[in-house]
Amino acid sequence: MESIQATKQRFGIIGNDPKLNRAVEKAIQVAPTDISVLVTGESGVGKESIPKIIHSLSHRKHGKYIAVNCGAIPEGTIDSELFGHEKGSFTGATATRSGYFEVADGGTIFLDEVGELPLPTQVRLLRVLENGEFLKVGSSQAQKTDVRIVAATNVKMAEAIQKGKFREDLYYRLSTVEINLPPLREREEDIHLLFRKFAADFAQKYKMPTIRLTDQATDLLLKYRWSGNIRQLRNVAEQISVLEQNREISYETLKHYLPDMGSNLPAIVNAKKSESDFSSEREILYKVLFDMKRDVNDLKKLTLELMKSGNAAKVKEEQSSLINKIYSEENEAEEELASIIEEETNGAQTDVEVFSIPEHASEQRKDKYEYAEEIEEEENLSLQQKELELIKKSLEKYNGKRKDAADELGISERTLYRKIKQYDL
Repeated sequence: MESIQATKQRFGIIGNDPKLNRAVEKAIQVAPTDISVLVTGESGVGKESIPKIIHSLSHRKHGKYIAVNCGAIPEGTIDSELFGHEKGSFTGATATRSGYFEVADGGTIFLDEVGELPLPTQVRLLRVLENGEFLKVGSSQAQKTDVRIVAATNVKMAEAIQKGKFREDLYYRLSTVEINLPPLREREEDIHLLFRKFAADFAQKYKMPTIRLTDQATDLLLKYRWSGNIRQLRNVAEQISVLEQNREISYETLKHYLPDMGSNLPAIVNAKKSESDFSSEREILYKVLFDMKRDVNDLKKLTLELMKSGNAAKVKEEQSSLINKIYSEENEAEEELASIIEEETNGAQTDVEVFSIPEHASEQRKDKYEYAEEIEEEENLSLQQKELELIKKSLEKYNGKRKDAADELGISERTLYRKIKQYDL
């Protein structure tokens, strides 16, 4: 059996963290078998190295190794990509096509971001794991395949199963052995080692002297959270190597390349909080609108009944009492509504009039209800506009890289792809 150090050197894995060594050791141990493996860990920790180790040290090493990013394939075509299709099975299927499971027969398939698979595709994958059979799209004839599956995900599978987004039986089939890679912030001793390795690589690539960190800059490097893990560290090392003229990097210089130094928290946490707050405020807005409509109906009903009785004095007295009650409640509701709209527009100036009791209450009451309906329509338009602006900013920030932009927004890459098509970006 190949040693851990030899394996790490062979596949370019840097670091001596005990958790990292344990993950490599498990990959070496399961490689000679055919059992399914699930690699877990945050985005950017290097999960793609584990299936390469498993394939290269297995008896399938001379077979094909195919890596599939499940999150990057549109939902409507993923079944065709994985299992193939028959000619004429759908619009555009001009010829029979072999899928990855047919092409990789006798080899290994690495399903990256397996947590993003649609539920119908999960059923098809479960059949392959259970008896090695699959159906091409548009075919009724089962085909056999001998493929070893290694999957990876950064999704918390227990939560996905609880929400009905991932099949529990498929999870247990995939995770016969689970290998977890630790986040970079838990590998403090490896951070500077990795940075130096990246700095040396980029110096050689761009034919320039290697950058070096001062002691203070090194302390900052080790204390930073690194929410993007190794991928983020590599990106920072490359930026500094290319952009900085001075090859000795100070604390202030390094700080300039580390985003969110103030809070040092991942942006996705704030995004979830904002979404929750908006949902709660929208419910309050709907309640205000429904209460206003009910009050108008009560006023109409009471006025009609009293007018039929012919007692004008009683009509005036009862009407005045009801109007006072309605507008007393409404003033409070409108103040709350104005506060909600002001928060949703990030402090923008929004004119929400607080009405006093008018002389012709019934007519003005109707006008105010129509005004509230307009506010509801404007809120829906505002929400779409904000979503479009957030997507544009994220794509610009990451130079059009959909995966990084999706991570920033807290959505899957497939969802971002649909939004890009929806807004014609």
